Amino acid sequence: MRNYKQNTMKLKTFRFNPIQVNTYVLSDDTNQALIIDPGNCNEEENAELLNYIEQEQLIPVAVVNTHPHIDHIMGNQFCVTQFHCPLFMHENALSIYNKAHIYAAAFGLDAIECPVPNRLLCENDRISYGNQTMKVLYTPGHADGSICLYDEANRMVFVGDVLFAGSVGRTDLPTGSATLLLQNIKDKLLVLPDETNVFCGHEISTSIGQEKSNNPYLL
Repeated sequence: MRNYKQNTMKLKTFRFNPIQVNTYVLSDDTNQALIIDPGNCNEEENAELLNYIEQEQLIPVAVVNTHPHIDHIMGNQFCVTQFHCPLFMHENALSIYNKAHIYAAAFGLDAIECPVPNRLLCENDRISYGNQTMKVLYTPGHADGSICLYDEANRMVFVGDVLFAGSVGRTDLPTGSATLLLQNIKDKLLVLPDETNVFCGHEISTSIGQEKSNNPYLL
């Protein structure tokens, strides 16, 4: 787990499941919280997430999937049931999300329950929790339905598997497109201020400026 604080916003990072997804819990001084990509997949990981929510006295107001790949949605059912909060994802994610049981089997994972999303997101939609607001950027290429969540006030963007430190998302899975991925990174992410902190779906965080200057896929 890692911590990050910016103004009144607090971020906790968990690394869950065999594929080591970064699950993010954002909150502020209102105690409202947003859960991004719940990858928790067993009782131990469920308890770790629940304990943090309870200890911090947080009130999750939504679960958001950056994209519908199995490793990023494993904890959907637990979160929406345990915290009684709605599930958000992009409208174009459903074609993959509704086949999660097939993809789970292909990766040797147990079948998972997939609750029906309560809100289907579109480009430029706003997601709010407490006094914070995030803007939806539609960025397919890694997968249909991939979104990034941009918090301008706190200089943060959550990119799922679109962009990584020194790399970009894979495009060899269904609906992947290298051309579309790189175009969306350049058009939607690299135009953000250089000081914007980039929180990825796996591994370490980075910044827009760092990737503009050093990412070999973007030079």
